[in-house]
Amino acid sequence: MDLVVKTDIFPKQGETTLGNLFTTVPGGKGANQAVAAARLGSAVSIVGCVGNDSFGDPLIQNLQEQQVSTTHVRKLNDVSTGIANILLSDGDNRIIVVPGANQKLTKNMIREIESQIKASFLVMIQLEIPRDVIEETLKMCNEHNIPVLCNPAPAQQFDVKWIDQITYLTPNEHECEVIFGADFEEVASRYPNKVIVTLGKEGALYSNGEEIVRVPGFPSNVMDTTGAGDTFNGALAHQLIQDKPLSESVAYANAAGSLSVEKFGAQGGMPSHNEVANRLGGIQQ
Repeated sequence: MDLVVKTDIFPKQGETTLGNLFTTVPGGKGANQAVAAARLGSAVSIVGCVGNDSFGDPLIQNLQEQQVSTTHVRKLNDVSTGIANILLSDGDNRIIVVPGANQKLTKNMIREIESQIKASFLVMIQLEIPRDVIEETLKMCNEHNIPVLCNPAPAQQFDVKWIDQITYLTPNEHECEVIFGADFEEVASRYPNKVIVTLGKEGALYSNGEEIVRVPGFPSNVMDTTGAGDTFNGALAHQLIQDKPLSESVAYANAAGSLSVEKFGAQGGMPSHNEVANRLGGIQQ
C-alpha cells in the first residue's frame, strides 16, 4: 500500500514542513506492473504475499477489480503488508519501501507454481522480494525457456551474474550506475537488445548491436510521477508477448508511461490500449 504525502517543500534533514494531502493508494512494483499490463489487455497472474491486516484484503480486492488473477497471492499472519512511504512535491517523488509480507515469499512457493510459469508467455520480476526467490524464478524460467523482463529496483538487490538469465532488463540511468558502475549508454551497448534504459520524459534507449537507438518520450501534463516506470514495464511486456519489434514496443511503453503521470497515484493513470494508441497517433492497433 502506498502511503502518500504531498508537500510544497521537501523537508531537509532535521526540518519539519507542512503537507497538504495524505492518502493511501494501492501500489507495489509487482502489483503496479501487473495492473499496467492487465489494463492494456494482457492476461496477468501475480505471485506475492500480503499480511493479514487492514491493507491485505483491499490490495487483493483491487487486483481482482483490475482483472489480475490473485490465485497465487498468499495472506500471511504475524507480518505486515508491504508499504511504500511516498513523498510528493513539485512533480517529483521520494520513496521508502518496507517490503513486509513479500519478504516471506519462498523458493518453495515458486516451485509450487511451476505449471503457471511454464504456461506463461513472459515473466515480469522486480526486486522487492528475497534474492533466493529471484534466483529460483530465473532458474525456472530458463529451464522452460520463458522470457524474463526484469525491472531492477531497488537496484541494490541486483546481482550482475543474473544478466545472462534475463531477456530484458529495464534500469533507469541511476540504476545502471549502481548495478554496473558505468555510463548507461555504455551498459546498453554492452548488452544489445537486452538492456533498455528508461530516461523519464526523454523516453528510453537501447542498443540494436550496431548503434544506440533513442526512442523519444511524449509531452505530458505531469501530476504524479509515481508508477511511471512500472507502467512502462507493464506496457513493454504487453507488446513483447505479441512479438512486436523492440523499437515499436519501447515507443508504446513510452506513450503509456507519459499517460500514467497525468493522474494521481501509481495505478490511477495507467492507460487502456486505446488511450496509448491515441497518444501514438493511431499507429498501434
